[in-house]
Amino acid sequence: MIQHFLDGFAFLQGWLFENAVEPAMFAMGLGEYIEDAFEGVEWFLAGLCEVAALYLVLRPLEAVIPAQQMTDRRARFNDFVYTLIHRLGFFSMAVFFTLDPVMDTIAAALRMEGVHPFNLENLMTGFHPLASFLMYLVVLDFFDYWFHRGQHKFRWWWALHSLHHSQQNMNLWSDDRNHLLDDLLRDAYMAILALAIGVAPGQYVLLVSVSRALQSLQHANVRIHFGRLGERLLVSPRFHRTHHAVGIGHESQGRELGGCNFGVLLPIWDQLFGTANFAPGWHGTGVRDQFARANPDGTVRPPRDYGRGFWRQQWLGLVRLIEAGNRRNAA
Repeated sequence: MIQHFLDGFAFLQGWLFENAVEPAMFAMGLGEYIEDAFEGVEWFLAGLCEVAALYLVLRPLEAVIPAQQMTDRRARFNDFVYTLIHRLGFFSMAVFFTLDPVMDTIAAALRMEGVHPFNLENLMTGFHPLASFLMYLVVLDFFDYWFHRGQHKFRWWWALHSLHHSQQNMNLWSDDRNHLLDDLLRDAYMAILALAIGVAPGQYVLLVSVSRALQSLQHANVRIHFGRLGERLLVSPRFHRTHHAVGIGHESQGRELGGCNFGVLLPIWDQLFGTANFAPGWHGTGVRDQFARANPDGTVRPPRDYGRGFWRQQWLGLVRLIEAGNRRNAA
């Protein structure tokens, strides 16, 4: 059955490329990018399959075993807009194929100087393809953990990343609710790492797809955990909901920045570096400054507006970024 699916996928990719993409590329004078365009069709179709599978599997679960009741259905639709932008491959594809020739040029220049950069692919020679795939997944996840911690450590970065945490009705589409600038940074970071350790373009598509599917499960509004052992092997919806919990997951010792449960796929990094919180519970999500708070002088600080629509959210993210820069300069 899997082989039939793969055959059908390959046929659809070839048909769509030959009948729509290739003629359009030549008509626009972009023939030199034909090979990259063929890979782009693969990203696009993989994204369509992801979105369909997620809806068919996770949406019914959200209806049957919700972690919390939805109070704003428009917020879920807005997250779906983010998902279409990201899952159809436009961001990841553009970054990966832009950086691919740059990395090749750098590697060639280093070889001319007698320098041979470390490449994980050289260590995986003779291994089963599945073992190589899992090794790449673990290595990329390790670096993704530290990227995520950086988003919570630096005020300017949190100004962008807080958009992701501002969803008070977290759902299966919320993984993609990010500021575009924040996503650009992450996609460039992950693409450079993938290219540096020898991940092939086709394999990178699969790595990204698997990672994104698991992250959609983590963000889904479902009352699911993996048990005492499973929780420590794979990030579950409960483990990640704690990361999104107001005043728990993205704050530390009374400070705005910090938190727990930064693991993207594997909680082992949180366990090794002391940021794991396996406490049970299904907490409300959001950011503390979305709620009115009392100041030390007795006045009330009004709630911060993170916006409801896509463009408003993007604009307010830039406003927060500028404010963070001004606060740093004033310090």
